[in-house]
Amino acid sequence: MSNQAFQEITVSIDGTIGRLTLNRPDKLNPLSVTMLDEIARATRWFDSRRAKVVVIAGAGRAFTAGADLSTFQSTADDSDIDTWTAADKGRRMADALESMEALAIASIHGWCVGGGVVLAAACDLRIAADAARFSIPEIDLGIPLAWGGIPRLVRELGPARAKELVLTCRPFDAAEALSVGFLNRVVPADELEAATHELAATIDGKARFTITATKQHVNAVTDQMVGPERSWSDAGTLVQALTDAECRAARRRYLEQRSR
Repeated sequence: MSNQAFQEITVSIDGTIGRLTLNRPDKLNPLSVTMLDEIARATRWFDSRRAKVVVIAGAGRAFTAGADLSTFQSTADDSDIDTWTAADKGRRMADALESMEALAIASIHGWCVGGGVVLAAACDLRIAADAARFSIPEIDLGIPLAWGGIPRLVRELGPARAKELVLTCRPFDAAEALSVGFLNRVVPADELEAATHELAATIDGKARFTITATKQHVNAVTDQMVGPERSWSDAGTLVQALTDAECRAARRRYLEQRSR
């Protein structure tokens, strides 16, 4: 598998350090059905090349603008994939990142929105530029936070903070994300790439077995606490919200307000 096998991401590996870049910069890297599927496939690509560490970043001005809802709604007329399967792609992506043998480091700049926060939460470590901004607007869009996002945010933030950020939909900055434990480090924007590489290189210098064993051990402990594997039913609630009349009205209001 090579970059030619992917349409919306790029992958590379240098020694045992891999890099996965969300690569739709003109649209701020929205997480389409295709991109979610490609991220999941890329985790197997890195494991087949025995990567120890994989850096996940976004091309252009942002990490990601979040789920590309248009691609989920358009699947209703697609004979190759049903709406439920499409809605479940995000959960499968997050599960694939967590089950990847290599350690995943999210390198975040610009906006990290909605499903992008779930993607980042599925990574093992997170480092962000000081100007990075976060938002979880799903409730305002008339949809629940799916893809296993709730258990992952409860794991990283605690239940009260997770409820607040998901229900209020208020944006928050890198400083707050660091203070509540979502980020490991915040650095000036012009130092993000170097700081991410330094972190990746530090971990890459360790023995592969100890890296993988530590990742699996921590994940096993937290799985007992929050159980993201129970999120297989998230796709059903997402599909229902896409067709619910009140939810659709909320989505229209949100999009109208954003277009003013």
